Amino acid sequence: MANCPNCGKPVYFAERKTSLGKDWHIFCLKCANCKKTLNSGQHAEHDGKPYCHHPCYGALFGPGGYGRGGTESHVFAKKEDGMAEN
Repeated sequence: MANCPNCGKPVYFAERKTSLGKDWHIFCLKCANCKKTLNSGQHAEHDGKPYCHHPCYGALFGPGGYGRGGTESHVFAKKEDGMAEN
């Protein structure tokens, strides 16, 4: 039985989501930035961590923000420890 990469506790079959080649608890598979619960295969990965496609992954790792202006633009300021904030 594998341990969840988020909480480190064992993941039982009935509560398992498989993503990024690992088994996660259903509620532990969350965006590393905004903490939104994600579904298997419907998110992006960066350095082994899951990110929601909109807005986090595009804003953090895309070219100069996501949406190219207007109301759909999202840019996160970088903290000193490498994590981003809204």
